[in-house]
Amino acid sequence: MPDSLSPPSRTAAFRRAFLSGLLLLAPLAVTVWAFFKIIDLFGSILPDSLRGQPGVGLLWDLGATAAMVVLIALLGWLSRYVIGRYLLGVGDRFIREIPGVSAVYSTVKQLVATFGAQGRSAYSKVVLVEFPRASMWTLGFLTNQSPGEAQAALGEEVWAVFVPTTPNPTGGYMVLVPRRAVVELEMSVADGMKMIISGGAIVPPWPSGRKPSASAK
Repeated sequence: MPDSLSPPSRTAAFRRAFLSGLLLLAPLAVTVWAFFKIIDLFGSILPDSLRGQPGVGLLWDLGATAAMVVLIALLGWLSRYVIGRYLLGVGDRFIREIPGVSAVYSTVKQLVATFGAQGRSAYSKVVLVEFPRASMWTLGFLTNQSPGEAQAALGEEVWAVFVPTTPNPTGGYMVLVPRRAVVELEMSVADGMKMIISGGAIVPPWPSGRKPSASAK
């Protein structure tokens, strides 16, 4: 009985490589063929009396090519921003109706939104704050350094800090912390999120011989 883990023969390897190349080339060949067919269709609209004049046929073909490129771009935009959004919406509603799957899907979607560019841009810095009580420190994300009326009512500078929960950072608490009680860290927002999601199992590397930033005075 031949060994199932033995390397394939050169003929079989060549056949697979040829089929892979053919599958890669086929869409391109079909696209080019369809493109030139459409250009020929546009060219057939031009009367023969005009096509025989010098330069007219060439200008017509160039104009038809430019028009075809614009139409293809418009079709791609339509499929991406209109049809694509509709299909995504239908798929989203369908998945949310599946028992058991909907909870996992919603959690993953929230995590993606949190780690996305828009989610990370809301957090300017990773900080340490005493939460939920004194002498108990937790990671948080600085969201605002001048929270308006609340700062004026307290009579001192306070910062708005979002303290996420572990392991799902999409939920958490917004706390107003005195500026003097906030410890600013140098780790990136992405590293801070990794540490929170892992429950502290993933700790960003810290250069030896350096001291973290001291608490603000």
